[in-house]
Amino acid sequence: MILVLGLNHKTAPVSIRERISFGPDILAGALRSLLEHPSVREALILSTCNRTELYSVLDPNQGEPLADWLGKFHGLDPERIAPYLYTHRDREAIAHLLRVASGLDSMVLGEPQILGQVKSAFQSARTAGTVGKLLERLFQHCFSVAKQVRTDTAIGNSPVSIAFAAVRLAHQIFSDLRAQTALLVGAGETIELAARHLEQQGIGRIIVANRTVERAHVLAAQFGGYAISLTELANHLPEADIVISSTASPLPVLGKGTVERALKVRRHRPIFMVDIAVPRDIEPEVGELDDIYLYTVDDLQEVIDEGLRSRQEAAQAAQEIIDFHTEEFLAWLRSLDALELIQDYRKRAEAVRDEVLHAALRRLRAGKPPQEVLRFLAHTLTNKLLHAPSARLRQAGRAGEAEILEAANELFDLNDTSSA
Repeated sequence: MILVLGLNHKTAPVSIRERISFGPDILAGALRSLLEHPSVREALILSTCNRTELYSVLDPNQGEPLADWLGKFHGLDPERIAPYLYTHRDREAIAHLLRVASGLDSMVLGEPQILGQVKSAFQSARTAGTVGKLLERLFQHCFSVAKQVRTDTAIGNSPVSIAFAAVRLAHQIFSDLRAQTALLVGAGETIELAARHLEQQGIGRIIVANRTVERAHVLAAQFGGYAISLTELANHLPEADIVISSTASPLPVLGKGTVERALKVRRHRPIFMVDIAVPRDIEPEVGELDDIYLYTVDDLQEVIDEGLRSRQEAAQAAQEIIDFHTEEFLAWLRSLDALELIQDYRKRAEAVRDEVLHAALRRLRAGKPPQEVLRFLAHTLTNKLLHAPSARLRQAGRAGEAEILEAANELFDLNDTSSA
């Protein structure tokens, strides 16, 4: 049985999620500990800021008290975390993993980072030696499906965050960002996210302005940019083709006069400006200037709402892909039972063949005529191979077990069960 046990941002607050997360320093030991559990044959742990999930292949003859293991490993009473946990088995477990890897179960619908985190978790489990045949096949299948979802749907194409929306608009105004300079005012989470998106779009240069220059240096260094203080803003504004501002300042940090002077130096080359701050960082009158494209949080919210609608429509198409591939993997799982049965039956038939062949060779060595030995071989081999199924069919006939007779008819491709 395949089992998923976990919690995420929907079921547990951060105070619980942080208590049962698995950092890189303890992950390998946790995987080995989980594999030592009497129920567990294979194991993988996915741990991010938004979720902790145990993926296991369990012995069907054992219990599955993995919630106890999870709580005790982190020194917590299992009953304390029980209300936050969810459990998925077999089909639901497979479908859940495909949804997670495709970004359909994320805090931000369609976000791509989770696929990289799933791949990292898989590699860690592989390195620890806790992945076997089933989890290997399941996660390779999951990576293929997630790639198809990205390729065949628009699940990740539309902006659904302020930072993403700002960069998307900048890309619409400057079709090629490689020759552009971005001036980021502030050094908080939104500005960092904007810098990351700009880097992904190939921005030519990044300048980070912040009240605390040290913080600006730390952020700028991540993206090959350079840092300035807010007092230097007016001097560097003429360099900027794109300005994204998000500070906690109670008063505007960019006024109409400062922007007018920058435009003169730029010889009226346009500037795209996004004011994410509340209260505003850029005076509203700046938007009245020619060659200035000024957007506020409210303007971007329309872009975000449209992006969410687009992603939700794409999510429906993605779910159809996931449903299909969930059934495809289940079919492969079911085929394993048939494969084992075929292998066992073939081994038995080969053992019978070897036994009869040895008997026939002894007869040849004893001087028996080859035709007589061949008749002995054919007759004896046929009788031995058919003895067990014939006896069971006779028993089924006496007991009125019509379903066995019907199955035999289909299995042996016979036209009439009476001939058995």
